Amino acid sequence: MTLRATLLAATLLAGPALAQDSITLGMVLEPPNLDPTGGAAAAIDEVVYANVFEGLTRFAADGSILPALAASWEVSEDGTSYTFTLREGVTFHDGTDFNADDVVFSLNRARAEDSTNAQKALFAGIESVEAVNPTTVKVTLGQADGAFPFKMAWGDAVMVGEESVADLATKPVGTGPFTFTEWVQGDRVTLTRNEAYWGEAPALATATFKFITDPNAAFAAMMAGDVDAFPNFPAQETLPQFEGNPQFKVIIGSTEGETILAMNNAEPPLDNVKVREAIAHAINRQDLIDGAMNGYGTPIGTHFAPHNPDYVDLTGLSEFDPERSRALLAEAGVSDLTLRLALPPPAYARRGGEIIAAQLRDVGIETEITNMEWAQWLEQVFKGRDFDLTIVSHTEPLDINIYARDDYYFQYADPDFKSMMTLLEGTTGPDARSEILKSAQEKIAGDFVNGYLFQLPKTGVANAKIEGLWENAPTQANDLTGVRWTQ
Repeated sequence: MTLRATLLAATLLAGPALAQDSITLGMVLEPPNLDPTGGAAAAIDEVVYANVFEGLTRFAADGSILPALAASWEVSEDGTSYTFTLREGVTFHDGTDFNADDVVFSLNRARAEDSTNAQKALFAGIESVEAVNPTTVKVTLGQADGAFPFKMAWGDAVMVGEESVADLATKPVGTGPFTFTEWVQGDRVTLTRNEAYWGEAPALATATFKFITDPNAAFAAMMAGDVDAFPNFPAQETLPQFEGNPQFKVIIGSTEGETILAMNNAEPPLDNVKVREAIAHAINRQDLIDGAMNGYGTPIGTHFAPHNPDYVDLTGLSEFDPERSRALLAEAGVSDLTLRLALPPPAYARRGGEIIAAQLRDVGIETEITNMEWAQWLEQVFKGRDFDLTIVSHTEPLDINIYARDDYYFQYADPDFKSMMTLLEGTTGPDARSEILKSAQEKIAGDFVNGYLFQLPKTGVANAKIEGLWENAPTQANDLTGVRWTQ
């Protein structure tokens, strides 16, 4: 017994030592590919943003914009050109040098006519990109854009090398502090510390992203220690069990994720604003938050984050009012309506879909629910626009401008709204920009473009000895650069 006790003690002591430089993170969704410049799924950035790939600028944990591959930049007096000074001694993971030519290639590729970049609009204002010398790049814009450093911080704007770009989807090569090691599809992605990194070396030597879709399995994996942290934990109803356990810590924050009941505005009867308004009034947001999110989440009445200083509370415009909903359907001449409701894998969508289906049924609208895997949802709903209703959280920061896109999946693209976004692009004064953003929120809320549900919370669980995980999510990322184990 003494020998067994000694061996057990040695094993327990050895466990933390082995974990000091490695971590396993749980994720609900597996990315469809690993190229943030060629895919729309948030799960891509959750793996590679700030870890494998870097941009000229980057988001900090508090949402501020920091220098990244650009050490600094200068703006012309008229605001139409940005001159970036690049860091020296930076190499891609394949050993090739990073320089101004790579910036020219990356930005021109992103804005090209045949670009597959999911956020191509970020680059629409660029007129030219010039390599002044190996460490200096000049970007000329068609008009002043005070938000350009913000746009360059998105995962879609990371720098890539022409030598490796063809295989980024399965073999990502960036400049970041971690290199890609392997992707076991259906299971995990593993990253390894980049020993040639230009910046401060991360404390972690390896990081594994484990894909666990089922909330019950996520809970079991955390309790068993199969994963060390789950930054976006899908089983909020079990959080009290972690809060009472000193081995864990629960990390509650906010995200940029506006969770919406998206409607296909181009297809009848949803092309009728009265029908869209009727749907909005049929939804009891608090019941949805309680039932699908275990009480976590902030009600929203437009596509804007409540923590943003320019947010306008418009929840009253689409308050729960089933009698109003029935009256609007009658005014629209709509009866015996059945709509297709496409639900992607996240728990908020699957659980929320069942609740919303019941609420719509109460006002006379039936739904045909289809549960889709993420790849199917991206292909049929996001790309194909073949749907009536869907539930999804838009996690990109300050993304109200998506409503101005002609080919966006909910097919709104109102001319007056597009004019607002054009005006916003050319406005640099903070007060003027604030007024435009407030008017834009009111416009889409008044047009009942979508059903605005709640701001997605960031409910994380981690081993109590881990520090450095983001509390809030200013962008869709699991930034590991500051993550470490404590003693």
